[in-house]
Amino acid sequence: MSIVMKSILNADADARFLTPGELAGIKEFIASGERRVKLVQTLTENRHRIVKQAGNQLFQRYPNIVSPGGNAYGQEMTATCLRDMDYYLRLITYSVVAGDSAPIQEIGVIGVRQMYKSLGTPIEAVAESARAMKSVTTSMMSAEDAREVGGYFDYLIANL
Repeated sequence: MSIVMKSILNADADARFLTPGELAGIKEFIASGERRVKLVQTLTENRHRIVKQAGNQLFQRYPNIVSPGGNAYGQEMTATCLRDMDYYLRLITYSVVAGDSAPIQEIGVIGVRQMYKSLGTPIEAVAESARAMKSVTTSMMSAEDAREVGGYFDYLIANL
């Protein structure tokens, strides 16, 4: 949830107007909006490259998952693994736009452990795929942009 919605909901819960501090936070959020949108455009425009390179890194680090009997063995299962990576990258873009990790938590993390466990997918490999995407993504950005986007990857990794 963005700072705008959080501020409004908090003020409404207390039946009060927004405070000067809340308004300053909203102003800062709005001022940084163009930068966040540019970051999301970069991620979106490079999503295939990010997922492909990160997938290659993942499969090199965990060759057993693409070997016979592995969760990503065969063309169809490898494609499914890359699709999941693309899904998590999309959640990162939602969070960057929102300026908040709520989309990652609410859309992508709740229930994921149980789902992957039931499928026999090693959660560490899923976390490693996010680490690899972070590495590829942040290598394409300035240090400041990499810190901002990297924080959302870190949140995802920590919650897997």
